[in-house]
Amino acid sequence: MASEIRKAVYTDVPAITGIYNEAILTTTATFDIEPRTTAAQRKWFKAHGLKNPVLVAVEGGVVVGWASLSEYSDRCAYSDTAELSVYVKAKFRNQGIGRKLMEAVLAAGKKAGLHTVISRIVSGNDVSIHLHHELGFTDIGTMKEVGRKFGQLLDVDLMQKMY
Repeated sequence: MASEIRKAVYTDVPAITGIYNEAILTTTATFDIEPRTTAAQRKWFKAHGLKNPVLVAVEGGVVVGWASLSEYSDRCAYSDTAELSVYVKAKFRNQGIGRKLMEAVLAAGKKAGLHTVISRIVSGNDVSIHLHHELGFTDIGTMKEVGRKFGQLLDVDLMQKMY
């Protein structure tokens, strides 16, 4: 069954929260270390608008992944720049869902008038880095030892896509 990609709605927030919390507790894909509450994620969701879409992937009526373009900075000069986030439930990874979410959210960002999308990827996440390259992102640098998770210092690769 192919995933349906659609705009997220408020009632998707608990599923989005669950997927994100799974990533917090089991991966270095996010540098959050404490699970989020649904209330906190509702606030995050409400901060997204036309220029900062949130999309979900649905399989059999269940949200199995999500992607967002979040405001990069609250400084006005960055208003045409967003930061990409993509998370897929563990048992649905490596099935092309992340790619479909990225393609759809990047298309929505372009349609919304964004100019630049930034992505921060933990160094060593070769699958994600490769996918970003395939979707037109370029490397713009590495931040050395900027995060500590699971007892190790981690580097972060920065990537950028310009429309």
